[in-house]
Amino acid sequence: MREHPKLTALLRRVQTVPSSCRTAGQTLPLPGERRWPNALPGLVAGLALAAVLPPLAGPALAETPYFPPPESEGGWRVLDGAEEVRSRAGMDPARLGELRDWLLRSDDRGFAAVVIRRGWIVLEVERGNSARTDARRVASVSKAVCATVLAIAAERSRQGLTPVKMAFEDPAFDFIPWAKPLSDPRKARITVKQLLNHTSGICPEATGAPNDGSWEYILGHSGDPRTASLAFDPGSACAYSTHALAHASLVCETVTGMPYDEFAIQALFRPLGIEHWWFQYYEGGEAIGRHPSHGLGMPARDLARIAYCMLRGGRWRDGQVIPAWFVEETGAPTHDVRGPELRFKIEAQNFSHGWQLPARLGGEGESSGAGIPGDARYKPGSGGQLIAFVPSLDLVVTRQTGESGPWQYEEYLRRACRAGLEPEPPPALSP
Repeated sequence: MREHPKLTALLRRVQTVPSSCRTAGQTLPLPGERRWPNALPGLVAGLALAAVLPPLAGPALAETPYFPPPESEGGWRVLDGAEEVRSRAGMDPARLGELRDWLLRSDDRGFAAVVIRRGWIVLEVERGNSARTDARRVASVSKAVCATVLAIAAERSRQGLTPVKMAFEDPAFDFIPWAKPLSDPRKARITVKQLLNHTSGICPEATGAPNDGSWEYILGHSGDPRTASLAFDPGSACAYSTHALAHASLVCETVTGMPYDEFAIQALFRPLGIEHWWFQYYEGGEAIGRHPSHGLGMPARDLARIAYCMLRGGRWRDGQVIPAWFVEETGAPTHDVRGPELRFKIEAQNFSHGWQLPARLGGEGESSGAGIPGDARYKPGSGGQLIAFVPSLDLVVTRQTGESGPWQYEEYLRRACRAGLEPEPPPALSP
């Protein structure tokens, strides 16, 4: 074998083994003799090889996936210094400062907002609300949470872990016995999936009907024609419907044998370390009773746990909490309807399983999807509330206010995305 001059020179520099390196029973070397202790040859040879051979090609060892402990045990890790924000999270401190100023100017509500990159909180802004403990209502953000919880129920039913089996393609009213007899025979054709993507035809918000009321009202048995009759045949149009998600909470109850709130806490909240929440309940008559709806409240940091779990493919530590198929399916529309949704007039293809696809927004100005990556998912809620994650940027964005009214949801997400540093270009190849 050809001698490597650098390796040979390095090995020749090894001195006689001192007595402190000898093991029990080892004989002393003769004068001028060199001996290796048992473990020393491999160590020296390895160091020698490392000194003269080129580094191995291929990716570096992957960092151990990070998942935050509950807030009561320390919570999310936080970066404060500008250099750490830049080097560890890959975010531009100046643009984050601009985002902070924009959040404070965007309205006069109390709020808590959190931006997380690579598992690090890089921006947290609070005005009156605590990002850790304020669990007031998050409005329509609860629709994304409900769809996520229902996906967990569906997956558990596939595994035979629930009293009743259910898939998203199944007829939804098979799981809502409180609605019988159906107020509109077309309701029998509504699938579980259509409750989540706003194509069910159930009492769209465009009708002006109140979102809240008794279960008799929600299920179409109060005499109000807006809840009794479908606005269109299931799957033929897209119309934003809070009532449809209230139906979904009842589906979850039948499938799991547990009220929606109890199952959500057991199957999603506790595994992710979520510690603060609030649930909405509707009253019903003797035949229906009191049940939780999908409505809930949650602090900004705990909302971020749900988005972060989605960002990690539904995994949390060593377990699959949210089904991977659900995470994947939320990345695209889950229906074939095209054209404007009936209330907000946005493209129907923006809607997936409870989550929405902001990059598909084609409007002008603040409601445009320009500057938002195509794989982003978000769910805005009235009052300037938001949950969002962007896999390609390893980014989570949330905001909680507990209030109602319009806000510039897409602009918040767009500015958070823009604060990410551009990747460095690859080095030029040698000729």
